[in-house]
Amino acid sequence: MIIDNHEHVMIPTDLQLKKMEQAGVDKTILFCTAPHPEKAKNLSDMKAEMGALYKILSGSNTKEDNIRRMKDNIEELTQIIKGHPDKFYGFGAVPLGLSTEETISWIEKNIISNNLKGVGEFTPGSDEQIAQLEPIFQALEHFPQLPIWVHTFDPVSMNGIKLLMELTKKYPKVSVIFGHMGGYHWMEVIEFAKTVSNAYIDLSGAFAALAVRIATTEVPDKCLYGSDAPYGEPLLSKQLIEYVCTDDESKEKILGGNILRLIGEENVN
Repeated sequence: MIIDNHEHVMIPTDLQLKKMEQAGVDKTILFCTAPHPEKAKNLSDMKAEMGALYKILSGSNTKEDNIRRMKDNIEELTQIIKGHPDKFYGFGAVPLGLSTEETISWIEKNIISNNLKGVGEFTPGSDEQIAQLEPIFQALEHFPQLPIWVHTFDPVSMNGIKLLMELTKKYPKVSVIFGHMGGYHWMEVIEFAKTVSNAYIDLSGAFAALAVRIATTEVPDKCLYGSDAPYGEPLLSKQLIEYVCTDDESKEKILGGNILRLIGEENVN
């Protein structure tokens, strides 16, 4: 099966399904979203859509606002999955700033009860927000079947990535997906994944085709095909992997096998 490990909810769903069909993607893991850039027709529209995301990244929303937004987003996500169970899995949002016990309760009520397969995307806007991930790691030790997906491109710095690496090593039961390969710091992320068993690399939003080639050569068991649609294109992201990865067995793992194993769906036909 071809599995896109990372797309955001797109409106309308038919647009998302069409892109999947064009790319030959069997199933996609959907993530919640604040903006809908697929609706933008020009730069002004795009700036307006992205304003919601920038507000979240800046930390200007209250914890209560974030909790309310996440609950609404998860409801939207689960309704889409229920409407197309043969096409979508889902990862669900978890708020920062909760205690470990509160986070466990949130995961039980909003992630496990909705049959979601992981948590994220977390997009830390500062090193402080990365430090706030620790209660989530602590909670996920109670749910070892749930990976965590963390954005590691800009605005996340190398220092922030190092903090995430420390959490990954501290909590070896938690599978950690380094979203977008670490951006400019892709070499450090590949090197880290080579030696740390619970570290995985999402290939969406790659800094360069060279980065994808090196990653798929060095750690084919750790790489996950993703497009980050609507920011990326499922077809182009898949073609890049097919172009740079010449080993058929590795290609099969990267395009679906690895993520299915990670979310416990490796026996799905």
